[in-house]
Amino acid sequence: MQLIIYCILSQLNRLALPRFSNRSDLTQLKKWEQVVVGWKMWVTYRYLDAKNQR
Repeated sequence: MQLIIYCILSQLNRLALPRFSNRSDLTQLKKWEQVVVGWKMWVTYRYLDAKNQR
């Protein structure tokens, strides 16, 4: 169940949120951009944990 939830969140992140991988220095991001990067990382880690527990 968790795997499905985090898979859906991951897909929504890809479609709706901007990418920051083309930035050369992530420390120069604005606060809202840091929040977006943190959210994407959190969802990715949770997805990988759920996938490994299967």
